[in-house]
Amino acid sequence: MKVNGRSVDEDPRPGQCLRTYLREHGNVEVKKGCDSGDCGACSVLVDGHVQHSCLVPAFRATDAEITTVAGLGTPDHLHPMQERFIASAGFQCGFCTAGMVLTASSFDSERVADLERSIKGNLCRCTGYRGIREAICGTGTADDSARAPAGARVVTGTERYTMDEIPTDAGHVAILGSPHAHAEIVSIDTTRAEAAPGVRAVLTHRDDPGIAFSTARHHSRTDDPDDSRVFDRRVRYTGQRVAAVIADSLTEAHRAVALIDVEYTILDAVFDPIEALSADAPLVHGDKGADARIADPARNLVAEVHGEVGDVAAGVAAAETAGAVIRGAFQTARVQHAHLETHGAVAWRDDDGRYVIRSSTQVPFLVRDELSYIFGIDREQVRVVAPRIGGAFGAKQELITEDVVLLGVLRTGRPVVWELSRTDQFTVAPCRHPMRVDVTVAAGADGILTALAVDVVSDAGAYGNHSPGVMFHGCNESVALYRCANKRVDARTAYTNNLPSGAFRGYGLGQIIFGIESALDDLARALDIDPFDLRRRNVVVPGDDFVAWEVEEGDLDFGSYGLDQCLTLAQDALRSGATVPEKSGTGVDGVDLTADPTWRVGEGMAASMIATIPPRGHIADVRVELRPDGTYVASVGTAEFGNGTTTVHAQLAADALRTRPTAITIRGGDTDAVGHDTGAFGSAGTVVAGSALQAACRELATRIIAVGASELGADPGDCTLDGVGVHHGSATVDLAAIAAAAGGIVVDGHHDGTPRSVAFNVQAFRVAVHLPTGRVRILQSIQAADAGVVLNPQQCRGQVEGGVVQAIGSALYEEMILHDGVVTTDIFRNYHIPRLSDAPDTEVYFADTYDRMGPSGAKSMSESPYNPVAPALANAIRDAVGARVYQLPMNPARVWAALTANP
Repeated sequence: MKVNGRSVDEDPRPGQCLRTYLREHGNVEVKKGCDSGDCGACSVLVDGHVQHSCLVPAFRATDAEITTVAGLGTPDHLHPMQERFIASAGFQCGFCTAGMVLTASSFDSERVADLERSIKGNLCRCTGYRGIREAICGTGTADDSARAPAGARVVTGTERYTMDEIPTDAGHVAILGSPHAHAEIVSIDTTRAEAAPGVRAVLTHRDDPGIAFSTARHHSRTDDPDDSRVFDRRVRYTGQRVAAVIADSLTEAHRAVALIDVEYTILDAVFDPIEALSADAPLVHGDKGADARIADPARNLVAEVHGEVGDVAAGVAAAETAGAVIRGAFQTARVQHAHLETHGAVAWRDDDGRYVIRSSTQVPFLVRDELSYIFGIDREQVRVVAPRIGGAFGAKQELITEDVVLLGVLRTGRPVVWELSRTDQFTVAPCRHPMRVDVTVAAGADGILTALAVDVVSDAGAYGNHSPGVMFHGCNESVALYRCANKRVDARTAYTNNLPSGAFRGYGLGQIIFGIESALDDLARALDIDPFDLRRRNVVVPGDDFVAWEVEEGDLDFGSYGLDQCLTLAQDALRSGATVPEKSGTGVDGVDLTADPTWRVGEGMAASMIATIPPRGHIADVRVELRPDGTYVASVGTAEFGNGTTTVHAQLAADALRTRPTAITIRGGDTDAVGHDTGAFGSAGTVVAGSALQAACRELATRIIAVGASELGADPGDCTLDGVGVHHGSATVDLAAIAAAAGGIVVDGHHDGTPRSVAFNVQAFRVAVHLPTGRVRILQSIQAADAGVVLNPQQCRGQVEGGVVQAIGSALYEEMILHDGVVTTDIFRNYHIPRLSDAPDTEVYFADTYDRMGPSGAKSMSESPYNPVAPALANAIRDAVGARVYQLPMNPARVWAALTANP
């Protein structure tokens, strides 16, 4: 076949798909996202026709002309479609972009006019699709926002992700997973597997280093329970790794896995978290001794909090006399992150004898430190590199694959690679915590809250991972958003024999906000108060304490305040939409839904608050350098996974150094780059690493001016700096000369993640609900965000849009289904993440604020847009049909059931 005009003559292996064949021959721009033709990341042109290459047998493409995205254009000579994707910011992580651009390049005007159908085979988890739609249709309007430094590489497929660079002699990992939800390994015989062709090693519990740890990663490793091992003799969920085969090829590894003989003693299992907390429940970690760092393994308890401020019972009693009391039991589903790049890692030993792990991780420094701890290796002998990451949403704040590949290198002395399949992502990788949230809210006739109480049970799954932090965080800002004299929080997170839960966008807030904001909507109805006004009467304002189950006495403060603006912006936009036929329901597809008795139209809103930096430690070291050639290099620890930190870091550095963002080279995601970085989670990449970088660049500018002034014989106060050099009147000394005079200038920076500010978001919807089927159609989507100074409007808008669409998915469609611990929604086509046709264009409005704690007044805005979406949708559905849906997702079956229960 010919690939991008180049002849490839090697015969495919029997059964090999075209995607694998192309990648093995250097065309790594063809991405692996699903293995089943559902995501489109592997799209190529075969004789001019778009094909998902994972579905095409390679031998059938013999003699064909194959074009990948790299064949459309190069970073220096872009195809028009590639140029439009850059201009419209039609990508974030960029993992889907190669397939998306390639597919769109084949569209004629007819296909563009029917875009929802034409692009249905290509999924994006990051953008919210607006930028993609504008790029394909050519309707994007350019603004002054700085472009992503890697943009040209992303749209041409030349940007490298974790699995795009693998040592030629790497051994491939295949895993034997447990067929049981709870069992003890009695014996394991690997003799036949070890003798199989190509096998280099078989790893089992006999190879475990004997150190307990948590896959969750935080600045302080004691934040999470040490309840995991690389390989354990007891398995606690279906699919848990029992053994790993390392072989010359993945095919040989999988064949050898089938030759491992294991004898189990099956143990009783528990799958419901409430049942797990009962006195006679099977114990998931009953084999752990009293010294295990778990809250209470004898009660299946990972963590709990019980606290009260004031007197909730008295507040409820007062409202029952003169006001209203609302009680509700809400339930959220188990949700997959569905980042298109699956977890994966490659490990080898370099020429200096150091262990190098190339990993798709948000937290390379924390992974390095934990690997050193687990395997007893000096930290300086371990290097972790995170290239561009293909999406994360919290899932890659875990140590999932890195321990196995490092153990493989230690055992074999040769490179090892392990890449999860899409089914692995659904069946063994951590998911969002499902929760049951009971809410009580009470208020007097004036709408002033007299009581707010939540009772939460969270399902940790088989291992504790992030469960303590998710529980504490979820119960914090969700409750602290409101002023109320009487508050109570009771929360427990339980071990079960389900697959583990982990970190997910919003970190627990979305689940609990769903319950609180839904209950507040019912309270507003009971008191006949506009829901926007009810919030205005009760939200915290500067000067208030932050209070959940106790008064916050830490470093959290109001760096700025824009919630009042957000409420007004969202309310005004909703009112304006009532005059637009397509947004009001009076002119949808030429039909007046408001006049059709089978459709009902309603409005809903919800508010949320989030701390801009995670608590309990989040630090960043940076280094910025003026190089001998007069260029700048900024080294940061933060990994780029579509959060846009690289772009913002370049902007902050350029602003401080009075030059253009394109003049700054950002080096990130490498533990050799700087001293330490806690990681890109909790939206901290901008406000923590960005603050450190801004301070370092300002110091560098001062030093450059001082050297330049000395060379010019002038006073530094009379000199100016720009992208050329230092100026005094008409005299100039360029940057290269300054670097030479100083012997190079290097400045280190540091930020310790404190103090912390708060950000606010308000979401509003207008929806239409089809009474005969329960189908929900979004007519208008609005989000108002308090992001402080918006450093990159195009990029920040994209973060909001992507968060809203991801939240729409978990609110209306997404649910992992388990039967006795076995995940049955194990591929994309059985699990509905939003497609372009599901994604409304969200109107995004930014409050006008300046945050005194953030770099240049900015706040974080990657996590927070997700949190108020589900309750705003639930409230709009309730407004439309008069029935409340208490369980997510609010799919047609659940909406219809609520309608029939409340006709």
